[in-house]
Amino acid sequence: MAYFTYILQSKKDGWFYTGYTSNLEERLVLHNNGKVESTMYRLPLKLVYYEACLNQQDATHREKYLKTAWGKRYIKSRLKNYLTG
Repeated sequence: MAYFTYILQSKKDGWFYTGYTSNLEERLVLHNNGKVESTMYRLPLKLVYYEACLNQQDATHREKYLKTAWGKRYIKSRLKNYLTG
């Protein structure tokens, strides 16, 4: 089974949300249907980045890293063309 670390962006205000899941498609549906408390007031959301991991521990470790200042810098660098449009 694969696990995914993902980043969503709110189309409402540009805010980013980082999370992890074992079922990316199902999790995106839950987010966009307002079933996730952290994102329910920032709908609609779009997937802007994801990584696949082979186990849950790696996915949670990566999620925690991406939430740090270094991780946010990494994502801004990876999404540079997307963010500058």
